[in-house]
Amino acid sequence: MLERTRTAERYARGFAAAVVAVATLLLAANAGPARATAPQQAPQPITDTR
Repeated sequence: MLERTRTAERYARGFAAAVVAVATLLLAANAGPARATAPQQAPQPITDTR
């Protein structure tokens, strides 16, 4: 039969899960290209030569 966990243990697990979640979100938000690339040039407009 499963034993009930103490309240302090539940709060500790919840706090640990929150810390992991925040760390994961921070790492994901800062993940990006290793170096900046040159901006792409806009395509030239097509001129009608008729």
